[in-house]
Amino acid sequence: MKILGIETSCDETGVGIVQDGHKLLANEVATSMDIHAEYGGVVPEIAARSHIEFMMPTLKKALKTASCTWGDIDGIAITYGAGLGGSLLVGVLTARTLAITHNKPLYAINHVEAHVYANFLTSTSLPDYQLAKKQPTFPLLAVIVSGGHSQLALFEDHFTYKLLGQTQDDAIGEAFDKVAKIIGLPYPGGPSVSLAAKNGNANTYKFPKAKLEHPYDFSFSGLKTAVLRTSQQIAGVDISFPSQQIASRLSEGQKADIAASFEKTAIETVVDKAVLAFNQFSPASVVIAGGVAANQELRKQLRERLPINIEYTDPKLCTDNGAMVATLGFFKAMHHSATADPYTLDISPNLSM
Repeated sequence: MKILGIETSCDETGVGIVQDGHKLLANEVATSMDIHAEYGGVVPEIAARSHIEFMMPTLKKALKTASCTWGDIDGIAITYGAGLGGSLLVGVLTARTLAITHNKPLYAINHVEAHVYANFLTSTSLPDYQLAKKQPTFPLLAVIVSGGHSQLALFEDHFTYKLLGQTQDDAIGEAFDKVAKIIGLPYPGGPSVSLAAKNGNANTYKFPKAKLEHPYDFSFSGLKTAVLRTSQQIAGVDISFPSQQIASRLSEGQKADIAASFEKTAIETVVDKAVLAFNQFSPASVVIAGGVAANQELRKQLRERLPINIEYTDPKLCTDNGAMVATLGFFKAMHHSATADPYTLDISPNLSM
C-alpha cells in the first residue's frame, strides 16, 4: 500500500510517499526559510503564500521520485493541525481536491503524532538517508521536542497513548531560537546554537533547570531569562539595555560558551525527564521526534543515559516533512481509522495530542 502525505503546518512544503508504512519512496521538501531568516522568525503570511507557490512542483517531484502515477497511490494523508492557519489551509485544500479528483481515501493527520511516526521508516532506495534498522515496539516512550512542542508521551499501541507531560511555557525549540537572538546568531536558532556550541565550553556557565510540581512537565522560560541576564552581565549592561544590542558587546568566544552552556542545560532538562519516565514505565522502545530530535547533543546524552539501544531516524526526517505524514496515514488505513470527508475537512490550528 502506497500513501502520499502532505505537510504544510509551518514553513516547509513537504510531500512524501511511503509504502507499507516502512519504505520511503519519496520525501520532497521546499522551504521558505531563507525569507523568514531575514525577519528572525516565521512570518505566517509569507509562509502561506510560499506554500501556494511550492505545492504543485513539490507534489509532481515526489511522484516522479517515487516513480508513481496516481493509479499507484492508495490514499492521501494530510496534516490538518496543529500549525499556522494559512499554511494548513493550503495543504488541506490541496489534499481535499486531490482526494476528490483521484477518488482516494483521505486521512486527517495530527502533526505532532506524525513526528513520532518518522521513526517507523526503516528502508529506502533514496540516497543519503540513514534510517532505523527496525521499527520501534510497544510500549513506546516518545520524546517530542520541536519549536512548538516539548512533550513526553507513552504509547501502549498505535493510537493508544497518554501524555505524561508537556511544556508550561516555551517549547525547547522556541528557547533555542530566543537564545540565538540574544547572542546574535542567525535564525533558525537550533542549528545555529549547536554550531556555536561546538567551539564553546559547556561548563562555563551554570544555568538553572526548572523545578515543576508535575515531574514530566517542562519549562524553558526561566532558562531563557537566565541566559539573558548572564549575557547582560558579561556585556557589562543592566536590564534596561536593549536586548537586541547585547550581542554586539559579546566576543565570539563568549557567545560560544553561552551557547554550549545553554544547550547542555536545555538538553539535560529533556533527558532527565526521559530517564525518569523510562525508569517508571519500562518501555520497550524510546524514540525522539520533532525538529530538535536532530540535535546531536540530545542523541548523545540519551545514548549514554538510557540502558537500551535507541535507533535514531535521519535528521532530514526530524524536521517537518510529508513522509512522516504518509507513514502515520498508512497505520490509520491498516487500523481502519475513519477517513476524512474531502468535502468538509477543516483545519485545526490549535490541535493537541
